[in-house]
Formats: sequence, structure tokens, C-alpha cells
Amino acid sequence: MASTGPAPDAARAAFRERMDAKGHAVENARQAVTGLEAALAAGALRRTPLLDQMLADLAVALEQDDGQKLGGKSAEAARFILRAISRELDNA
Repeated sequence: MASTGPAPDAARAAFRERMDAKGHAVENARQAVTGLEAALAAGALRRTPLLDQMLADLAVALEQDDGQKLGGKSAEAARFILRAISRELDNA
């Protein structure tokens, strides 16, 4: 069952706003995940197994070594996974 009320709605909206922000997809993804993790830790949203898997997949897509720049494949993967997370947030 999805979380309801103003706090979950605000957390979902904030995630989607960060996801759709102008700028580099990888940086947007990092900011969106930081905000989402804060909302989950605060209890505004409920973790689901699928959401946890998607966040783990996104972490792999965003992984980089010191000094390494992430290219187009990482950005496209981040955009794809962020869209899936956005849909799953309706269940969180």
C-alpha cells in the first residue's frame, strides 16, 4: 500500500522535479537519489523491494572512479532508471 498524505506527495514531487531539472542527467540523478533517500529515511515514503532494486541498479550506473567522467551510456541508463523509479514511487 502506498504512503499517503502531504509528506509523501511532496517527496514524490521533489524527486520528479529533480529528475526533470535542466542539467546533466547524471548529476540530476544523484540529486534525486539523495532527496529520495532522505524521504525514505524520514519515513515519508515506504521502501519496496522493487524500489530498492532500482536504486541499486542506479548506483551501478552512476559509479565512477576518481577523476572519471561518466558518458552518454551512464546518462541514458540514469534517465531510464529514474523514470522507472518515478513510476514505482506511486507504490512507495
